[in-house]
Amino acid sequence: MALSFHSHSIFLTTTQSQTSSNPNFLSFHHQHAPTTTFHYFPASKPTIHKLSAPTDTEKWRAKVSFFPAFLNKRKDAKTLKEELLEAIAPLDRGADATAEDQQVVDQIARNLEKVSPIKETLKSNLLNGKWELIYTTSSSILQTQRPKFLRSRANYQAISLDTLRAQNMESWPFFNQVTADLTPLNARKVAVKFDYFKIAGLIPVKAPDSARGELEITYLDEEMRVSRGDKGNLFILKMVDPSYQVPA
Repeated sequence: MALSFHSHSIFLTTTQSQTSSNPNFLSFHHQHAPTTTFHYFPASKPTIHKLSAPTDTEKWRAKVSFFPAFLNKRKDAKTLKEELLEAIAPLDRGADATAEDQQVVDQIARNLEKVSPIKETLKSNLLNGKWELIYTTSSSILQTQRPKFLRSRANYQAISLDTLRAQNMESWPFFNQVTADLTPLNARKVAVKFDYFKIAGLIPVKAPDSARGELEITYLDEEMRVSRGDKGNLFILKMVDPSYQVPA
């Protein structure tokens, strides 16, 4: 309960002798001399404000302000990885993804990146080994310009931190490969300089000097890796062989 209280008020004035008819104050007089009159005003009664029960509208507003905070609670990495795998499962590694599908996957990936257990990914040995590409937005890697029967069935990327080497590999029908040198730019990003292509995995062809790029590893754990390229492409990979070594 809330109270509003007004204190008593006393006014001091100098007046000539007179009789007051106002019953709400008291006057003290001295004959034949100026009198000092003390006016006393009784205190007003406290104002009591009653509390009323919240209306239905107020209850609704309280719920509206509560639920967004509840729904925006950050999810853990395990939950987000499950959501990510579910979102990309029907998309043929990204080849069948619509623009809307790409936005959904990208948003889940960004949420996952925020909870990465490893912040300085280039310093972690979990990066070493052979990874299988399970989703990308890169049309050149997906080979979407080709008929489906001429597209590679799987794509892999291997990284060896001790030698700062990387290798990209395609499966059937062409088995093409490319190797590259890596130069760290910060704790998560590398510059990539491709050196040799291997046609059908056998015929070496020196890569042109312009065959360069950058790659940032934005999420990393024992099972999954998320990377982003310098052309804005998203790459999601799963670990398949942590013991694999990239050829020197």
